[in-house]
Amino acid sequence: MAKRPFIESRSIDYVPRAERHGKVWHLWPVWFMGDAHLATIATGFVGVALGGNLIWMTVAVVLGIALGTFFMAFHSTQGPQLGLPQMIQSRPQFGYVGALLVWGVALVTYLGYNAFNQVLAADSLTTLYGTNPKISSLGIGLLATALAVVGYDWIHAAQRLLAGLLLIALLVMTFALGRAHFPPEQLDIHQFAMIPFLVQLFVTAAYQLSWSIYVSDYSRYLPKEVSVGSAFFWTYVGAFIGGAWTTLVGTVAAAMFPKDDLAPALLHAANAILPGSGEPLLIVTLLGLVTITTLNYYGASLTMLSVADSLKPIKPSISKRLVTLAIGFGVSTLIASSASKDFAHEFGEFLAILLYLFTPWTAVNLVDFYIVRKGHYSVREIFNPNGMYGRWNWRGLTAYFVGFLSMVPFFSTGIYRGPVAQALGGADISMLIGLPVSTIVYLLACRGVDFEEEARRAAKADEGLDDEA
Repeated sequence: MAKRPFIESRSIDYVPRAERHGKVWHLWPVWFMGDAHLATIATGFVGVALGGNLIWMTVAVVLGIALGTFFMAFHSTQGPQLGLPQMIQSRPQFGYVGALLVWGVALVTYLGYNAFNQVLAADSLTTLYGTNPKISSLGIGLLATALAVVGYDWIHAAQRLLAGLLLIALLVMTFALGRAHFPPEQLDIHQFAMIPFLVQLFVTAAYQLSWSIYVSDYSRYLPKEVSVGSAFFWTYVGAFIGGAWTTLVGTVAAAMFPKDDLAPALLHAANAILPGSGEPLLIVTLLGLVTITTLNYYGASLTMLSVADSLKPIKPSISKRLVTLAIGFGVSTLIASSASKDFAHEFGEFLAILLYLFTPWTAVNLVDFYIVRKGHYSVREIFNPNGMYGRWNWRGLTAYFVGFLSMVPFFSTGIYRGPVAQALGGADISMLIGLPVSTIVYLLACRGVDFEEEARRAAKADEGLDDEA
């Protein structure tokens, strides 16, 4: 096998079999660290802030992580099968141009998350060392961008290193948890509050689901022989353990210090559980925040290149990838510099919006891959503006919009609360509606299409693909 370049040369283009490498278990540290950082800890504050207690919010967190990760992990299995980034895979469902819809949503997500990440990181550094928030935000963004520049292999290596460090930190804190003291109401099993419970559950599920838009970006270099089951397992285990464990760190901190902001609450809670541990824990989770910011910049770059390719076919190159990374860094840093002080509220609202936007896309993408087309796609036709998948696919677009509209009565945000959500006291269960509605509409829309014939055409179109790539 030829020596791999220091800076990753591929972007949205197909990864041929000769360049496939890595082990499937490497997905575990990527997605353990994908969740094991300050932004995930922030999601654990939501339910307690609404009046929920530690006992029931723990149940809500575990159920929410289990639900959201289930769908997210299935996307990971698409990478080894297709050798393509996640977002470009939307073309068969939505069309060569129609996929711009979901790519626009993805871009907002990447850049929005990174703005929040940079604010969190800056606040944490200010709490620890009194640094200037704007300079800290800029520095974190630059560090994350630099790692995104070198690309896939270095991102994997960084995640494996940090996963070991954080695993040790979380184990130490967990064993020391018996030293913690909570207000009695936080441990009262009879203090069940439906609204905080449902909000925490679905906010957590939405948070996990939001990773779906780039999961296979980090599995696409794996050998094609990697099974669906193994890719799913290692992704699920990593994301579930990292997500549940780290979110509960936030829930514990919120229960112990409900009036503190994120960084001070985490610092005080850790020191209360194990004196002197607050600063090291905050630093390790801060490093995790740097790498997830890297993942977002990397994904934003791939999505921008996908958008550019839909407007005018391009030849992927390192220089184009560098330009898109610079744009992503600039936009996120600008948003971060203008962020308000009410971070926790804004973050909760942001997660709710993600839930709405990604639920129908997840349903359409997974149903198409596993049920409709059964993994039979043409890589060449995905990049053909006049190819077999068309410029606009009314089936995927219809399922997306119908699924989205079916969720509207269940929306519950600071901007809008639907009638069903009002009847439920503000609880948002829209995810449970959008997933099955989008699935059913897409399956009905695909009736009568000869996908067996399409699979034969796809196989013929990709003859000699690996020899040519």
